[in-house]
Amino acid sequence: MQQRVFSASRQRGLQIGLPTRAGSRQVHSRMAKTALITGITGQDGSYLAELLLEKGYEVHGIIRRASTFNTGRLDAIYQDPHVEDNRLKLHYGDLSDASGMARLISKIEPAEVYNLAAQSHVRVSFDAPEYTTDITATGTVRLLEAIREVGIKPRFYQASSSEMFGKVQEVPQTETTPFYPRSPYGCAKVYSFWVTVNYRESYGMHASNGILFNHESPRRGETFVTRKITRAVARIAAGLQDKLYLGNLDAKRDWGYAKEYVDAMWRMLQQDEPDDYVVATGETRTIREFLKIAFERVDLNWEDYVEIDPRYYRPAEVELLVGDPTKAKEKLGWEAQVKFAELAKLMVDADVQLLADQRAGKLVERE
Repeated sequence: MQQRVFSASRQRGLQIGLPTRAGSRQVHSRMAKTALITGITGQDGSYLAELLLEKGYEVHGIIRRASTFNTGRLDAIYQDPHVEDNRLKLHYGDLSDASGMARLISKIEPAEVYNLAAQSHVRVSFDAPEYTTDITATGTVRLLEAIREVGIKPRFYQASSSEMFGKVQEVPQTETTPFYPRSPYGCAKVYSFWVTVNYRESYGMHASNGILFNHESPRRGETFVTRKITRAVARIAAGLQDKLYLGNLDAKRDWGYAKEYVDAMWRMLQQDEPDDYVVATGETRTIREFLKIAFERVDLNWEDYVEIDPRYYRPAEVELLVGDPTKAKEKLGWEAQVKFAELAKLMVDADVQLLADQRAGKLVERE
């Protein structure tokens, strides 16, 4: 019989939004900042939650109700809600529900709000433009308006994206480069960027935009190109897959390590004045280069396994993105440490290990 190792949330049964014991919330409010994260179950949200817990925060996360468990990325920091001094609290909610957001903001009274939730897949945004706009654009103003109406003054972080630059107007891209989005996702992010600036200027909110360029990790969703590649590399090396089908291999991106990028988010909200920052490595590489490094990690030649499928081409392509992180370095003291080749290798290694664990009969979640 196979041994099954389930995630912490599956072993215990995920329990959401339970009230804290009398007095324990008051103790936390005196000892630690309280942060609210939308999109906490995603790649960035899980890394940010870990960082904030390490810094002593009480962390609240909003998750969507689903019939299956969707909290696997949080297993390393999961805390039983019945335990006194539990500092990770999850609440059901959705950015499409304005009144629900207002109730949560009023209940939690966070000192910091990190809006990471979105329909974040660029190619999918062409197939679901209305949904992408509702969550990724309108969801942001719902959250900002909930904060304003409740009447509290948290510091606010908006997850903006390099996809806003789209058909780039200058190289490299900086905080003042004009936007020219080339997808419904990019358009939605442009709206969220400017509505964040508007609420900052109109209502005096400490609201900052982080214009993050591509940032990857072993926790990246499996349909995103880097993770799709590293997962396929592991399966091909194990003899479980023959081919990998991709679209445009010549697109150039500025790729960094997501675990480092959430530190830049936190640093933005520690500044005396709100502002907007490009977060990037300052280097650009093609998908073709990522393929070469990833396949070489398992001693294979990518050209023997990769084929082009036109279905993966975008209706409007973004050919080149490369950010100038000078401002983040000078004002935030932030600089990317993990560079392109190291990133590709650590992602391959993680997927090779994940597959080995699965084949050994263990059902495990990603690191």
